[in-house]
Amino acid sequence: MAMESKQGGIRGMFNPYSSADPSVNVPVASSPGLSQISPYLNFDPSYLGTTQPEFIFPEGAAKQRGRFEVAFSQIGGGCLGGGVYGGAIGLFNGLRDTQLAGHTGAVRRTQMINYVMKRGAASANTVGVMAVMYFSFGVLLGWARGTDDELNTLTAGTATGLLYKSSAGAKRCLMGGGVGLALAAAYCLATSRDRLQSLRTYS
Repeated sequence: MAMESKQGGIRGMFNPYSSADPSVNVPVASSPGLSQISPYLNFDPSYLGTTQPEFIFPEGAAKQRGRFEVAFSQIGGGCLGGGVYGGAIGLFNGLRDTQLAGHTGAVRRTQMINYVMKRGAASANTVGVMAVMYFSFGVLLGWARGTDDELNTLTAGTATGLLYKSSAGAKRCLMGGGVGLALAAAYCLATSRDRLQSLRTYS
């Protein structure tokens, strides 16, 4: 008995609550035959429907963001990606050219910073301009046609390539349109594979 009372006293030091305390006896079921009740919120989870959508959309609205909603974030992402790519190319060219020129110390660091900043800014500007063109064409086509599908993506990509290279002559203009069409087609294949397979099945 002395040993048991001693162990009980030790347990009581670390666990001040006992099973006899009514505050810890929270029922886990509302009544026999019903689902388990949350011991914290005290409601029956079966009352919560699991088949309803997780988000509320206005009636008649699409359940995904349109091209206009994602345009600003993707234009910014394109500028950032272009700047990183251009900065990496500038860093490589700066290391090579300053080594060939025999620059050392502060002179070499300054030249490398110039290489990185100039090439990064030029690449970011180029990608940003093309992104603005692409999303402008895409949004206008979506408003004109009343839908946003793969045809808009292909047309916007082709028109972007044509417009971007329009001042470089007819041959380069057509080449730019072809590159834009190829990139848009690759994007459609990567993002709309299930949709294209379903259309092929129905046809």
